[in-house]
Amino acid sequence: MRLSLCLALLSAAPAFANDGFGGLSATGLTFGQTEAVTMEEERLFIGIDRVSVDYVFRNTTAQDVTGEVIFPLPPISVWAGYEGMMNLPEDLSQPDLVGFAATVDGQPVAVTIDRIAVVQENWESATLAEQYDTPGREVTADLERLGIPLALDWVALRELLLSFPEEKRNEVAALGLAEYFEGDAAQDIPPDVWGAWSIVTRYHWTQTFPAGKELRIGHSYTNRPPGGLFYWSEPPEDYQQTLVEQYCIDAGTSKAMAKALKNPGGEDHGNYGTAYYLSYVLRTANSWAGPIGRFSLTLDKGDPGNVISLCAEGVRKTGPTTFVIEKTDYTPDRDLEVLVVQPMPKE
Repeated sequence: MRLSLCLALLSAAPAFANDGFGGLSATGLTFGQTEAVTMEEERLFIGIDRVSVDYVFRNTTAQDVTGEVIFPLPPISVWAGYEGMMNLPEDLSQPDLVGFAATVDGQPVAVTIDRIAVVQENWESATLAEQYDTPGREVTADLERLGIPLALDWVALRELLLSFPEEKRNEVAALGLAEYFEGDAAQDIPPDVWGAWSIVTRYHWTQTFPAGKELRIGHSYTNRPPGGLFYWSEPPEDYQQTLVEQYCIDAGTSKAMAKALKNPGGEDHGNYGTAYYLSYVLRTANSWAGPIGRFSLTLDKGDPGNVISLCAEGVRKTGPTTFVIEKTDYTPDRDLEVLVVQPMPKE
């Protein structure tokens, strides 16, 4: 039996205000709805800098199930390097942006990397799951026909787009791939262009789930969540209520954040720190047969002085920086959103 699989582990996340930076959220191993393979166990670790997941799958049928396992990064704007507001490597020319690694039954897997291009439409209003499920309108063939490489080097792409003759520029604009600006010679403003497409990088390999047997798959990668400068007051101000609701910030956590961010110089100097907005699309686990048999989530807030908040039941503190949630026969009904607040470094 052959199925199309998708290891869709990252989805786009928006930048947070002018003094924040955009980044990537996460999700889990999935493929088109199947009753052939169950997820007996999922052990998920999420930290500020790293995500790792270990699964135990079982093919419950009498036939092998084979398919292409795919790990796509979320769409990354080709102008992300120009904006300088994404939590990404400085060198965007490297094919692997997150140091992705996978194993099957403890052995490393050779992973192929390729790319497609999409134009994201209405992504600002999309949920985490929607951003992962529908990254955008694919325009790979259009770019290839126009001689535009599937790269993230905005400087080279800008020069290429500006070199196009008028007819070709009009075609690029009509396809919604870029917007051209005439400039103003009197104001010494040269013509310019803004690329409107994004690149989805995909890691993949062919995998067989043996009939009636268990298979262990693990993967890890660098976490690159969005975040930015963060201010908190106690009690929370009206505009902070959105965060209170989104991350279930209770009175104790609110006081802990205010205390952690308290400026020794007094409130006139501002009680600021850095926030990281970690997110993980859990509901992709529902594409496997039945619930997750055994589920464990370990969250690492990075430093004992950091403060963490999320909407979840049964959270246990297991160390100076770690918290664990464990479930049995688990069917996720919401996605995970975690706030980690980090005080400013002490001088």
